[in-house]
Amino acid sequence: MKTSLQFLLGLIFAGVSSGAFEKWTNKDGKTAELDLIQVVDKDGEKAGEFKMRSGRSVTLKASDLSEDAAAKLAAWVPPAPIVEGKPSVFDKALDGNLVKLSGKSLKKFTPTERPQKYYVFYYTASWCGPCQQFTPSLVEFYEKNKSDNFEIVLITSDQDEGAMEEYAVAKKMPWPQLKLKDATAFKKEFPHGVSGIPSVIVCELDGKMLGNYRNLAELEKLVK
Repeated sequence: MKTSLQFLLGLIFAGVSSGAFEKWTNKDGKTAELDLIQVVDKDGEKAGEFKMRSGRSVTLKASDLSEDAAAKLAAWVPPAPIVEGKPSVFDKALDGNLVKLSGKSLKKFTPTERPQKYYVFYYTASWCGPCQQFTPSLVEFYEKNKSDNFEIVLITSDQDEGAMEEYAVAKKMPWPQLKLKDATAFKKEFPHGVSGIPSVIVCELDGKMLGNYRNLAELEKLVK
């Protein structure tokens, strides 16, 4: 007599498949078309969360699948998210290389949309006294004025990820930051003429630099 799990697998992998779902084979050799939503860890092994053609959801462990299907599950990479908005010359440097404060740590951040007009690059560092004084004003500015027109991206001059993270936590930074490992390459690719920090460099999407807007009243006029 089949166990409840075996019976469920039999139902999932029985019948003729239809739709645009991908074919998956269980360890008994039966095949069904399922939509893999995400891969998670369950009971010490990889498991796929699938959508069935009936609309129901089901979770299958690697051990429920054939050897080839289990390997496909292990190698699965989620599709890149669709980012809305106008492209810019900065996309290649920023896409996949951003982090953002979540709770008490910086975590990978993938935006769902790009700014419509400007990137505002905030050159700063935790060890910079004037930056420590200026950042709260920029946080206040961002929370008051954030819109689809612009996005602030922090470009650090720190040498240590821990210091960069502590700085973000202490100042409750709401904007994304370029990863520390990518900051030097960004500065070489986009030489914004920064001679001191803090600097608030505003650029149009084609890369044209409009200036250093440390005067936040002037920045507010621009981004509105």
